[in-house]
Amino acid sequence: MKVKLVASDLDGTIIDKNNNISAKNFDAIKKIHKKKIDFAICTGKAYSVSKKICDKFTATYGIFGNGTQIINLKTGQELLRRTLEKKDLLFIVTFAKRYNYHIHLYTETEIISEKLEYMDLRNYKLRNQNSTDGLKFKIIPDILEFIEKTDIEVFSAVISSSESNLTYFKSLLNINSNIETTFINKRGKYRDKIINKDYEYLNIAPNNINKNEALNFLSKHLNISKENMLAIGDNINDLEMVKNTGIGVAVNSAYDDLKKVAKYVTKTSVSDGAFAEAIDKFI
Repeated sequence: MKVKLVASDLDGTIIDKNNNISAKNFDAIKKIHKKKIDFAICTGKAYSVSKKICDKFTATYGIFGNGTQIINLKTGQELLRRTLEKKDLLFIVTFAKRYNYHIHLYTETEIISEKLEYMDLRNYKLRNQNSTDGLKFKIIPDILEFIEKTDIEVFSAVISSSESNLTYFKSLLNINSNIETTFINKRGKYRDKIINKDYEYLNIAPNNINKNEALNFLSKHLNISKENMLAIGDNINDLEMVKNTGIGVAVNSAYDDLKKVAKYVTKTSVSDGAFAEAIDKFI
C-alpha cells in the first residue's frame, strides 16, 4: 500500500508531555517531504496559534479545531470553516450552567472562560510553548451574558467537571442534532499531569466535525483514497481517523480505546520519536 498522505496529531504524538520534539521526528518529516507525500497536521487548536509549529514542520495541510478549519498551508487558502451557530452555543452554555459545569470557548485567537480551571488552565500553563504559542486568554464575569451580547465566532466549546457524570450530560446534549460531542477522560493513568488534576471533559463542535470527517474532505479534495493515508495519534479525538485510514497508528502512551482500533502501536515513546518509528516502518 502506497502512502500518499500522512496525518498526525500534535500534542502527545509529535510533541511530548514536556513540550519537547524529538530530532528523530524532524528527520521523519524530511523523509515524508523527500518522498513527495503530503503531510497534514491534525490538532484541536486553532490555526492562528498553531501556525508557527506548522511552519516548523513544513506541513502541507492543516486540520485545526478538530476539523472546524482546514487550510492549505502551501497557499494559505482556507478550504473549510465551521463555527457553532449562536443558538446552539446558547443551548450548550445555558444547559452547562444549569448543572454548574465549567465552560470555556475556543475562538480563532482566544480561549474565553470565567475562570482558568481545567483544559483552559492547562493551555495557559503551556502558553508560548510549541503548539500553544501565541494563544490569548480572555477572562469574563459571565460567559452566557457575553455570548448573548456579542456575535463572536466560536469554533468549539468545552465543558469540564471533576465529577464522573459527563457521559450522562453528553446524552442530554444529543437532543441537539446541530452539534457533535466527544467525551474525554483525564483520570487515573490519563490524569492531567500539567495541572496535576483528574477530570473529564466534553469537546463540542458543529455536527459532522471531527478529524476523520476532515480527512474525508481532504480525500475528495486531493483525490486520495483513505486507504492511502497514514494517521497517527494518542487521544480519543484521534480514534475515528486512526480507525478509518489505511494505516492507523497509536503511540504507545495512547488511550487504550485508540490502541484497540489501531493497526500498529509504536514501541518507542513520544519523547523518543514514536512518530518517526511509524514513518520509518511504513514509508
